[in-house]
Amino acid sequence: MSLAGKTAVVTGSNSGIGLGIAQELARAGANVVLNSFSDRPEDHALADRIAAEHSVAVRYIAADMSRADQCRDLIAQAGTCDILVNNAGVQHVAAIDAFPTEKWDQIIAINLSSAFHTTAAALPGMKARGWGRVINIASAHGLTASPFKSAYVAAKHGIVGLSKVTALEVAGQGITCNAVCPGYVLTPLVEAQIPDQMKTHNMTRDEVIKNVMLERQPSRQFATVEQLGGTVVFLCSAAADQITGTTISVDGGWTAL
Repeated sequence: MSLAGKTAVVTGSNSGIGLGIAQELARAGANVVLNSFSDRPEDHALADRIAAEHSVAVRYIAADMSRADQCRDLIAQAGTCDILVNNAGVQHVAAIDAFPTEKWDQIIAINLSSAFHTTAAALPGMKARGWGRVINIASAHGLTASPFKSAYVAAKHGIVGLSKVTALEVAGQGITCNAVCPGYVLTPLVEAQIPDQMKTHNMTRDEVIKNVMLERQPSRQFATVEQLGGTVVFLCSAAADQITGTTISVDGGWTAL
């Protein structure tokens, strides 16, 4: 399918899942706005590379997703936002009674509140054009829970709820909103954790992946950033016009258990 003429804003997209999604949207012909909190030459070079590879317009706009004003300003600077992918996220692991207050506030701000602010800023333009896609990257943890991840699980459950409310408010206006719920995805961040896990558990790489990292993922395989990107592109297609207010799990069977 072609998304030529559409502009996609993808938060948290200079690496990992967000970058994979941005690249697949560009491959489908969309112009893309990349984002993260940094503002380095390599961030802008990344935008230039994707633009050259796919012959689309790509810009990088720095914005701190923990700040409401910068979330909304990102959409304003983008100029047009036909497709909004709320992907920015952080994680911290600790027991509830030892969870630092500042970490709770940061995770809720970046993983949940930022999606509210960007969506609120993007919807008027989508309504005016009679077409839009809001795609929130939640998690298997938006549908189930794990211990020691209270803020992350709360935020991702919140993202699922926000997606449902957004979908209901814009129903019948050519705009859809859905939450994509990945399980474990092989990103550079995850890849970097494997050597330490090998030492800790005295296991081979394959054993760590299958028996530690993917213990709760029945397929025992990572999802890929390309698969996540392909799911997002599908949700932008005409075939998905009546898919709204729901969750799409890309989790190797995790939430089927």
